[in-house]
Amino acid sequence: MALELRHLRYLLAVAEHASFTRAAEELRISQPTLSQQVKQLERTVGVQLLDRTGRGVRLTDAGETYAHHARRALRDLAAAERAVLDIADLSRGHLRLAVTPTFTAYLVGPLAAELHASHPGITLDVKEMAQDHIEAGLLGDRLDLGIAFHGPHLPGVTATPLYAETLSLVAAAEREAVGAPRPLPVAELPSRQLALLSDDFATRGHIDGYFAAHRVRPRIAVEANSIQALTEIVRRTDLATVLPDAIAHGHPHLTPIPLEPALPTRTVALLRRESGYRSAAARAFTRLTEAHVRARGYTPA
Repeated sequence: MALELRHLRYLLAVAEHASFTRAAEELRISQPTLSQQVKQLERTVGVQLLDRTGRGVRLTDAGETYAHHARRALRDLAAAERAVLDIADLSRGHLRLAVTPTFTAYLVGPLAAELHASHPGITLDVKEMAQDHIEAGLLGDRLDLGIAFHGPHLPGVTATPLYAETLSLVAAAEREAVGAPRPLPVAELPSRQLALLSDDFATRGHIDGYFAAHRVRPRIAVEANSIQALTEIVRRTDLATVLPDAIAHGHPHLTPIPLEPALPTRTVALLRRESGYRSAAARAFTRLTEAHVRARGYTPA
């Protein structure tokens, strides 16, 4: 039997689901067909790849090794196909981008609009996810680029610093005194009730670390896992929140209040797989992002 790519995909599907039944459902083939195809693969390579003796199905030691190389082969083949289809003049192309949630509120919209205006033939697939999932997606060749924070990264992920993001206390503009608000000493922060992002956001961990460093126990009245919900709550109540300044500046009904001492800045970075193929679309988006950051006057990283 000649080895075909479908046999690799079939084996990996069974390994992922630890079940012929669930793998067959995902692949949209019958379970007997799937089982027969995997047995043919085992006969071709001359070793048992799956252990079927337990309650589930798992890879044997030989199967683990084979699956590792199969994943890499399929990933490299997908990259090769994209490279062949890549059009250097950007008349068409496709970009898979992922961002951590706070960037959806102020950065993704302008970047997507500029990309579409400059290169309308490029299609854009945007996903919002946690940073560890972004890095895993880059390494697994499920993403081309990510926008997240600079720091320790998984081996194989490289980061290009873009700008320093600053955060402030944010309140409803109409509830604050007219003019530039005076800085609020962090010791006075417990005098304000807060609405904060939930633990789903890396930003919340950054905020909690600031509170802990200054031995402040804030009065948290609301937690939300949506920035839009949070800004609406703050707009309509006397609650304050902590958000990137760029989000507050984009909402005329919100005003940032500097804290003393200021919250530490975070370096925003463009992430990619170090050894991955960089398509013309990815290179164009990188240039566009860097130009956007310069034009907006963001604080250099």
